[in-house]
Amino acid sequence: MSFFSDLSHKIIPYETIESKRKSLEGKKIVFTNGCFDILHPGHVSYLAQARDLGDLLWIGVNSDASVRRLKGESRPINSCEDRMMVLAALSSVDFVSSFSEDTPLEILKKVKPSIHSKGGDYQVETLPEYQILKEMGADIQILPFVSGKSTTKILEKAKSPS
Repeated sequence: MSFFSDLSHKIIPYETIESKRKSLEGKKIVFTNGCFDILHPGHVSYLAQARDLGDLLWIGVNSDASVRRLKGESRPINSCEDRMMVLAALSSVDFVSSFSEDTPLEILKKVKPSIHSKGGDYQVETLPEYQILKEMGADIQILPFVSGKSTTKILEKAKSPS
């Protein structure tokens, strides 16, 4: 049995999110979402902080097609399956599911988190999911951005000559 197969219980298929959610009744679920194309220390720090806000952390990961629409044809670098496996390997992450839309509106309706967390480069009122979270009664937490750590900067450095 490989290390990654031991993590399969953390990857929740989209069509089973609601039944998994029901099994977690009474737990304070923290949800966040993103592309997580090239995992870096900024992501790891942010996810650990998000996990500390509740009983468990559930991540919504943009599908490959969604990442292409949001980031351009050269992305993602890593497949959705690979991105979910790497995220699932983090001790701060309890569950990971992918979603195909460009915003997390539909997956949020299924997960129904107590807290929705985003990185410091976002503002609460401008989040596309702001209204639905408000209607659900979910708290929105913007966590500090880790300066100088981004996938875009990593890709720029990789392309530039030494």
